[in-house]
Amino acid sequence: MPSSILLIDDSPGECELFRQALTQAGCKGRLDITDGSLTAMTHLNDHSNSDEPALILLDLKLRGERGVDVLKQLKQDARYAHIPVVILTSSDDALDVRASYQAGANGYVVKPGRFEDLVTLTLHLWKFWLEHNCTLRMATPC
Repeated sequence: MPSSILLIDDSPGECELFRQALTQAGCKGRLDITDGSLTAMTHLNDHSNSDEPALILLDLKLRGERGVDVLKQLKQDARYAHIPVVILTSSDDALDVRASYQAGANGYVVKPGRFEDLVTLTLHLWKFWLEHNCTLRMATPC
């Protein structure tokens, strides 16, 4: 079964750009999108362990809630704490970076301004987190 990414971002435009960049980069797999903690937790609860995402990408600036709070919720839930969560945001503020890592982020990436750079970033994220990174979901040892 192909790996999947769960993107938690409440901007439909940003989500569509990421989907297009993923396709243009040639990444095979599923991209699921939710717009906040409630829909993300519902999505995760609706999927079995064998169908859970290999990576969660989380925007920090969500409408009505802070991304770092969503991150804390994910990392405090034993069912999902093992899934890598990478912050994908427009903020390069050092306080946001520090707060994200303190809350359990596995990575922090600033969204690039050009689509071509987003395609490259998407490919790097896919290659590292879904092809090279060892996870608990893998049937065979790394």
